[in-house]
Amino acid sequence: MKKDVLFVLVQFVLFVCYLLNWGLLDLEAPLMLRYAASAGVALGIVIVILGILNLSDNLSPFPSPKKNGVLIQNGIYKYVRHPIYLGILVGMYSYALYAASVEKMAITLLINFVFYWKSSYEEELLVQRYSSYSNYQEVTGRFWPKFGGKRSQ
Repeated sequence: MKKDVLFVLVQFVLFVCYLLNWGLLDLEAPLMLRYAASAGVALGIVIVILGILNLSDNLSPFPSPKKNGVLIQNGIYKYVRHPIYLGILVGMYSYALYAASVEKMAITLLINFVFYWKSSYEEELLVQRYSSYSNYQEVTGRFWPKFGGKRSQ
């Protein structure tokens, strides 16, 4: 449980840092980039919502699976194992581009690493809990869909 709390705490601190407007290395973004980045923010929000809806009662900020949880492999989870992390990253990278903020981009990169380590820990626990998780890992991407691979039905 200590690792669970540590991951969520680090994540929270980085989110707070992201929300602060440091303004140290802000640049001017071209208008077309801002439009594209706005679409990326919207896409990230949609991905997060789909991930939350598909998880339903299994939703938790902690990487340890819930005691009464079930393995979700349908909906958006058919294409990516961690869509909520993906949606957050897409939204944060996109907003950093929109704001042309070097600080926000750097913080998002740090969160990307935290999500990677957190998901690695989570997946160790999921492999122990669910016998089918290893196969799910082989056919489904962690943060990005796998294309061209064999998909089980």
